[in-house]
Amino acid sequence: MSAREGAPVIVERASGPSEVVLVCEHAGRAIPDCLGDMGLSAELLQSHIAWDPGALAVSKLLSEALDATLVHQRFSRLVYDCNRPPEAVDAIPEISEIHAVPANRGLGPVAKAERAEALYLPFHERIDAVLDERLGRETVLVTIHSFTPVFKGQKRDVEIGILHDADRRLADCLLEKAKAAGGYDVRRNEPYAPVDGVTHTLRRHALPRKLLNVMIEIRNDLIADAAGQGAVAGFIAGLLSQCLDGRQEVA
Repeated sequence: MSAREGAPVIVERASGPSEVVLVCEHAGRAIPDCLGDMGLSAELLQSHIAWDPGALAVSKLLSEALDATLVHQRFSRLVYDCNRPPEAVDAIPEISEIHAVPANRGLGPVAKAERAEALYLPFHERIDAVLDERLGRETVLVTIHSFTPVFKGQKRDVEIGILHDADRRLADCLLEKAKAAGGYDVRRNEPYAPVDGVTHTLRRHALPRKLLNVMIEIRNDLIADAAGQGAVAGFIAGLLSQCLDGRQEVA
């Protein structure tokens, strides 16, 4: 990557007073010039294999509603998936869902390390910096993702997934409030679970610091336009506010 392509990570509302810190690992779909089109069609580079459609829009709405800091990645998950550690086989996927990624085929250790140094390390170092600056403040880490309604030919009925790793405190509260609120099919650890390797950001940043944390997955057909994005963001903001305002419920 060249310097003119800019930093891979963006921080918005860095001084936001909210206890929530939002992270969107798959926000962007930029491809470094040196990789061209990665051997993929324009259609695939705009699809869910390249990014999480709608996730950044929802993250920005949540950031505004909560006045919360937001950290997001500019580059495509196909170049490097920032929700995976460098040793993960799917950090640089040779196949995404059912699609081969020619530019990722047969990469050696040096090439893989270069990608991690260009994208993964700056992203997670920035999250570390944001969290370290908040020492002594209540902090809650919330990561925002979207998922495709059909994966490998299988329809997914779940609409919003509340995912957690070893610390389930916030997830438990959100699931309880979502059930009471109604309106969406909200489930625990669907359509992914920790065994799928999807909780890396939570494991790296929240668990060691003992921060309340959760990963939220939204079916992307629900957030394909501004109206849907606003509705889902409002729903999630409401759940978070209920749980965090009544902190004894997630102690």
